[in-house]
Amino acid sequence: MIETPREIKGKQILESGGVRRINSVRYEVKSQSSDRKYSVILTDKGWECNCPDHMERGVTCKHAFAVKFSLSLRDEVRKNVVIEPVSISGCIFCHSSEIVKTGIRKNREIAIQRFKCKTCNRTFSLNIGFEKMKHNPKAITTAMQLYFSGESLRNTMRALKLLGVQVSHQTIYNWIGKYVSLMEEYLDRITPQVSDVWRTDEIYLKVRGNLTYLFSMMDDETRFWISQMVADNKGTSDVRPMYQEAKRITGKKPAVFISDGAANFHDAYRKEFYSNRQTTKHIRHIHLAEDKNNNKMERMNGEIRDREKVFRGLKTKDSPILKGYQLYHNYVRPHEALKGKTPADACGIVVNGNDKWTTLIQNASMNQ
Repeated sequence: MIETPREIKGKQILESGGVRRINSVRYEVKSQSSDRKYSVILTDKGWECNCPDHMERGVTCKHAFAVKFSLSLRDEVRKNVVIEPVSISGCIFCHSSEIVKTGIRKNREIAIQRFKCKTCNRTFSLNIGFEKMKHNPKAITTAMQLYFSGESLRNTMRALKLLGVQVSHQTIYNWIGKYVSLMEEYLDRITPQVSDVWRTDEIYLKVRGNLTYLFSMMDDETRFWISQMVADNKGTSDVRPMYQEAKRITGKKPAVFISDGAANFHDAYRKEFYSNRQTTKHIRHIHLAEDKNNNKMERMNGEIRDREKVFRGLKTKDSPILKGYQLYHNYVRPHEALKGKTPADACGIVVNGNDKWTTLIQNASMNQ
């Protein structure tokens, strides 16, 4: 592919050390012809620069190209945590690799491969993550995928029936509760590499018919849903626990924090994000256009609202449904804005395998 003169100059600026990262949405780039420094800012329209070339001609200037090349280089060197599907490689008794298949163990609902060890002459079967479950692991992960992608518990039950799996909607809910808790404990130990700009907002839900609010914290660059909390009131609830959880999960504070004008967001910001050593900038006056908006957060709220219409409210505040949907959003669901990646992929946490639910459950089970 032939590079334009602006792209070539952008690479020259990057190679000469002329790009300085302020945060994930703002860069400072040196001029090639003077001592001047230009600001390159990410807006909803893309990267915008205050240099004459961009301001007068409206083109992507060499300074913006330098920032884009810097981001590409940063993505290439980002250290990934890769979660691979679990494979059977040795005997569970003597750990010998000399094992062979030796028939199938069957019950009414499931068939499990048995193995024999040539070293210790013992036989065993493995059903990692699904031990003592009478149903096929594929049925369980299919149920979770159907439910979190938009089906109700009863519709999921009917879909499984077409596959020859006879379960009740309560059984499916029990599966969700069990495996969401298992995966959450495992993934909580992995630190996502989020950006320096975070967003927060709230959306109302119904819990046993009562109006309740779900508060969420999301990373701006990767769309990673960092933390959440459920509270009874919108503008007066103490949302500090959500901020504290976000700091614990990411291991840092943001450089820029975006919210609406609610007083409780600012109060929690002053107590959790503001300090003399590191001052987080709080943008709390949101506009409907230009670069100061919360459109990305509103998009996630719409995603949650679409899902909430199906389950029509929750039974309890600590329902596994919300945590489960957070896992689905972060690790399973591909996002168009991320070019088909999941937020976890964008944060350096890669989950491999055709069935990501199985990969996560098996790894979580083995790392308990």
